[in-house]
Amino acid sequence: MDLAIETSNLKRYFGEIHAVDGINLQIPKGSLFGVLGPNGAGKTTTIKMLSTILFPTNGNATVLGFNIKKEAREIKRRIGICPQENVVYPRLTARENIHLIAQMHGMARKDYKERTDELLGKMNLLERSYSLVKGLSGGMKRRVNILMAVIHEPELLFFDEPTAGLDPQSRRVVWDLIRDFQKKECTVILTTHNMEEADDLSDELVIIDHGKIITQGAPEELKGKLGEGDIIEFKVKEIEKRDEIIERAKTLDFVRWGKQVGKHRIVLNALDGLRRVSEIMDVIKVKMEDISVRKNTLEDVFIELTGRRLRD
Repeated sequence: MDLAIETSNLKRYFGEIHAVDGINLQIPKGSLFGVLGPNGAGKTTTIKMLSTILFPTNGNATVLGFNIKKEAREIKRRIGICPQENVVYPRLTARENIHLIAQMHGMARKDYKERTDELLGKMNLLERSYSLVKGLSGGMKRRVNILMAVIHEPELLFFDEPTAGLDPQSRRVVWDLIRDFQKKECTVILTTHNMEEADDLSDELVIIDHGKIITQGAPEELKGKLGEGDIIEFKVKEIEKRDEIIERAKTLDFVRWGKQVGKHRIVLNALDGLRRVSEIMDVIKVKMEDISVRKNTLEDVFIELTGRRLRD
């Protein structure tokens, strides 16, 4: 297998904080690989080490065959980075920001001008391409930042929370652009805490928490591990009895598992759950409030593994 990224016990500590605590990855070239986890899980720190912005405390990694400790310059030539925070030059126009990055990578003027127009069109930014970035909306600045990362057609792209703060329409435009690069067999590393984004885009993903990988696989594979059935989520006032409530629910043969979530909520996995909520009500003997029934999601995988939500 031809690998774009390989890490070995990669760690990064900030004093007593173990931001990344021994991550081992093998990411094939041409794949769209998701890194899913809550804020503070270690996603951005991992990206900063792989893109040679941060030096690891311990462990090592190769990116496109180059060592992150010894061959940072070669890596930087071949990658594109869209960081979590926008990095744009406010007194330049949107077009000038993109051209600047193209020039830094040694692209010919004719090539980058044509490509800039193409990319601005895909991002619905052509009409504002001559506007100073300082006058653009936050969502427009984000889209300009994404184009700055891709203008030089890198072999490997790091997108760190690329759609954070975008409206649903802009988010879909960004997703389409990311898929375009995947079709060109560019390797894409996507960090996100958006379950729909990770599920829809990733060929394979890891879920990380507290700097460690807690599970890895294709989205459908990870959701399949929870088994068939519906996810029933509800709120109860008797928070001190939640363990007892879950045990009562599990006496029903169609209830597979149950978890406490947050301060008041319970999540159950139940076969044919939508039709059988009333049976659960009868058995648990407490009032179920704010009930929702859905299919398994990647967030449910996280809940099953950690007992809490991604946003908790």
